Amino acid sequence: MPTLCFKYRIFPSQPQTRALNETLEVCRLVYNSMIAWRKQQYEQTGKSPSYFEQKRSLPIWKDDQPRLKDVHAHVLQNVVMRVDLAFKAFFRRVKAGEEPGYPRFKSAGCYDSITYFEWGNGYDLRDGRLRLSKIGHVKIHLHRPLQGTPKTCTIRRYGSKWFVCISCEVESIPLPPSNEAIGIDVGLEKFASMSNGEFVQNPRFFRREEKAIAKAQRKLDACGKKRSKKKQKTQKVVTTIHRRVANKRGDFIHQTSRRLVDRYGTIAVEKLNVENMTARPKPKVDEATGLLLPNGAAAKAGLNKSIQDAVWTQFRFALFNKAANAGRRFIEVDPRYTSQDCSGCGFRPEAEKKKTLKDRWHLCPQCGLSLDRDMNAAVNIIKKAMGLHGEASLGGLEAKPL
Repeated sequence: MPTLCFKYRIFPSQPQTRALNETLEVCRLVYNSMIAWRKQQYEQTGKSPSYFEQKRSLPIWKDDQPRLKDVHAHVLQNVVMRVDLAFKAFFRRVKAGEEPGYPRFKSAGCYDSITYFEWGNGYDLRDGRLRLSKIGHVKIHLHRPLQGTPKTCTIRRYGSKWFVCISCEVESIPLPPSNEAIGIDVGLEKFASMSNGEFVQNPRFFRREEKAIAKAQRKLDACGKKRSKKKQKTQKVVTTIHRRVANKRGDFIHQTSRRLVDRYGTIAVEKLNVENMTARPKPKVDEATGLLLPNGAAAKAGLNKSIQDAVWTQFRFALFNKAANAGRRFIEVDPRYTSQDCSGCGFRPEAEKKKTLKDRWHLCPQCGLSLDRDMNAAVNIIKKAMGLHGEASLGGLEAKPL
């Protein structure tokens, strides 16, 4: 059954805001304590405590730490779950040979959300207000009604604003059948190129706000490390700009994906590994002198910034979820050679004659096909998805909710 998240703005009173901030601080301290416990016990015995062992310790901790009694039990259990997930991700990366990134302690002000597990046990809606256990009845702007069966509830702090995200299980609402199929190639010059010849321009939201962010960040850096009213005010400006960029991106992604899912019955995209695409180049060392050589890191940093600004992964995730809810086919294909192969005859150039990123036009030396490079890739994507050009067929796959 698909899951939808309903996000609302909430307006806690001053006492409720203090209670929420205190809850976040207690959760931060518990989070750090759980990490320290795992680290210390592993160093002493070679084995870390399990999720269930740490979870069972919470009632005992409450006897020694009265502050924990002011936090709902499910919220504290979710903190332990987050620690467990952080360590599972760490060991997964170690096993895969990636950069592990050991779970880090949360500094003051860096723990921004709490989660209630069960509707009616910790949270619910009563008389147009959000009831939160240990917090009270909080004013909420219900701009649209909840649908389906409410499950978890997450309260999140964004700067000085507060939001609630309620996850609900809903019934699928299939759209009228559509026989149209589309291949989508994402890029930087154009956000998306379609196999039918249409394009979606790249809005570049971060690039538009980059100067404002840099100016605000310089003012924040000039405030020093000590806390002050001036620093808090400047920090609020930085947070507001970043939130504005994130909101614009989210709105653009959801509107674009909604239009595509409403129109097409089959949607094919590349399964890009954005994390690898934005990896830093390895340093180059002169064997004779031992000095570092230019490795193109500055140029790669600019490219990485543009890739992250395009939020390809978020777009693909939005397409997947909307397709699942609408009963559409969503297909991910291998991105290799989609830009190099000719969509007309399947010709693939030799290694020394491959197109570079600067080559923005496709001209096939075999069949003479001439068209935009990204459109050629989009056609190859839908052909791969439908099993043409001798590729393994991926047709018939239905998008399923996570």
